[in-house]
Amino acid sequence: MSTDPLPLAGGAESTEGAKKSSSPMQLIGWFSVGLAVAVVSVYVGIELRSRYLFKKRTPYDFYSNVSEQPASEFGVGI
Repeated sequence: MSTDPLPLAGGAESTEGAKKSSSPMQLIGWFSVGLAVAVVSVYVGIELRSRYLFKKRTPYDFYSNVSEQPASEFGVGI
């Protein structure tokens, strides 16, 4: 019998190769998760800001586009 220890299935030798190969995949995964969180937070921020600005409108803002139409729209079209 030899006195050399046998590597177990979860030993350092078997996980060392797995860590090296999964490191780029983990980096890509975490980067995509961070990018998704950033996109969602920007979208939520835009929605909250638009709702905040909509609440601050006055009744006069609803009728701000009611004005004299320019005469060029009613031309003969020569």
